[in-house]
Amino acid sequence: MNLLPALMLVRRELVRFIREKSRMIGVIASPILFWIVIGSGFNRSFQQHGGSAEVNYLEYFFPGSIVLIVLFAAIFSSISVIEDRKEGFMQSVLVAPISRLSIVTGKVIGITLLASLQGAVLVLASPLVIAETTMGSLLLTVVILGLLALGLSSLGFAIAWSMNSTQGFHAVMNLLLIPMWMLSGALFPTSGASEWVATIMRLNPLSYGVAAIRASLYGLRPQYLHDVEGFGTSVAVLVIFAAVMGGIGAWRVSRQEKGTLLKKGKVA
Repeated sequence: MNLLPALMLVRRELVRFIREKSRMIGVIASPILFWIVIGSGFNRSFQQHGGSAEVNYLEYFFPGSIVLIVLFAAIFSSISVIEDRKEGFMQSVLVAPISRLSIVTGKVIGITLLASLQGAVLVLASPLVIAETTMGSLLLTVVILGLLALGLSSLGFAIAWSMNSTQGFHAVMNLLLIPMWMLSGALFPTSGASEWVATIMRLNPLSYGVAAIRASLYGLRPQYLHDVEGFGTSVAVLVIFAAVMGGIGAWRVSRQEKGTLLKKGKVA
């Protein structure tokens, strides 16, 4: 894999984001608004099972809001794959003498950086909400955030690569990712859900992202870890999720390339 083309694609994603400041405002403002409105609305009625330390709903919902920012950022940034194809830029990249792995790496890393940076904005504000958060907790959370962003960015890339319209992409992502987020433990713990919902939550890779971020924000203190998997297990699932999604993205690009070559052969 040639590293320079990948770095150029990363740079292009960052430059495009800097020129569209409204994107950052929308991605960050919406989850914060959800956190304030939903958190305040359920604050008095929220009851948590398990754990030895009580937290209010605004505090419980905070890690889920961070994940929502990363999710929104990954969705909006992945649209660039479709836009590049419409503008003809992607066709120029595909015919260039560079490996397809460089294309996947550049786009995914660019999207991951954007999602991580936007999520980190709320992470830095976490000491105002969670008193137990320390500098070490913040650093650990940022690392976990980057791993989660890598998985979601790879997923977004894999789906966007097969789409021809932003409307269709939004429909698919909303149908897939929003339910994933809602059933990730961001809104309510597994212990308070019905059995079939709890089963889906345990199978949901995003649940382990929320669990890992919640655990890291509390400095891995066991008394605050309500209804979550072990931190090591959660991180391992995130690594597997990122690796699988990245592999699917690379496979989608190589599959299209083979299909194009076959069509050219038939025409010839």
